[in-house]
Amino acid sequence: MAHITINQYLQQVQEAIDNKEGGFFAELLSFKHPHVANPRLQLPNPEDKCQQMLEPNYDEIVAAHLRALPLMFSVTLDLRILANNAEKQLQKKGKGKVGDMLEKAAEQLMSCFRVCASDNRASIENSKKWGMLFLVNQLFKIYFKINKLHLCKPLIRAIDSSNLKDEYSMAQRVTYKYYVGRKAMFDSDFKLAEEYLSFSFQNSHPACQRNKRLILIYLLPVKMLLGHMPTNELLRKYDLLQFGDVTKAVSEGNLWLLNEALTKHETFFIRCGIFLILEKLKIITYRNLFKKVYLLLKTHQLPLDAFLVALKMMHVEEVDIDEVHYILEQGSPNAGPPDRTSKIQIWQRG
Repeated sequence: MAHITINQYLQQVQEAIDNKEGGFFAELLSFKHPHVANPRLQLPNPEDKCQQMLEPNYDEIVAAHLRALPLMFSVTLDLRILANNAEKQLQKKGKGKVGDMLEKAAEQLMSCFRVCASDNRASIENSKKWGMLFLVNQLFKIYFKINKLHLCKPLIRAIDSSNLKDEYSMAQRVTYKYYVGRKAMFDSDFKLAEEYLSFSFQNSHPACQRNKRLILIYLLPVKMLLGHMPTNELLRKYDLLQFGDVTKAVSEGNLWLLNEALTKHETFFIRCGIFLILEKLKIITYRNLFKKVYLLLKTHQLPLDAFLVALKMMHVEEVDIDEVHYILEQGSPNAGPPDRTSKIQIWQRG
């Protein structure tokens, strides 16, 4: 393919059209295909040759139903990739507004999405609606890149209300639920985040170790906030030992170790966008620490001073009795109000 002539290339294009081979046609028009590096295809005026060998008005056929979707997938994917590369080049040169190229690409993708979403004429087998989820996933990637997650909401509503939502390819559904799960995590809807990210992790291809690791970066904090700690075996398997000390600290109620772990791996956690989420684990760490105090003293009426001492042992210096009680209220739903002897009642569940 790297050394074919223009006639050979256009003949392959025409054969793909004649045989309705949408996937092969998409490959021939992709910027990632080897033919783009072929100098014999880089003609100053290719229009005449194309008109000689290809059917006229083929742009109308390209806009047609299902067999054109692979081409749309290829073109829109290339659009996002090229916009991303252009964005990087502009930022290196200090030119343009940050995110401008990606926003312009998103506008074009939205135009394609509207065409697909509004296709109510064709039968479902030939509907352009089959292209909706792929476009939504490309838009998600842009919106997450430029930090405009609020723009995801109407897209999520459109997919969730679609009768095709469970019929798209598994690969597209895995990608969709990965991004919706991440958004749910940032919205503090941890139950939904766990459901969607777990789906993505469980249905990712076993050979896609990198993708499964990427999903775990967000699934692990969510599960930890819900009280489920990962095993060391899992962390080693997916090279996520950055979470090891965090897991140990939370389980042991060791605030000092938690702060050390967050500081040690701060760059990684910030780059992944989960540092603030992980800081929410402090309340669970407090709870586990205070549980140790309760088990040590073996009484349902605990002096607040005992908790204060435990906190100071964890290098939490700037804290007083009022703050101790506030922490207890946040982390221990079974804690009653303090009495006049500065003790707190811990109610056992029946």
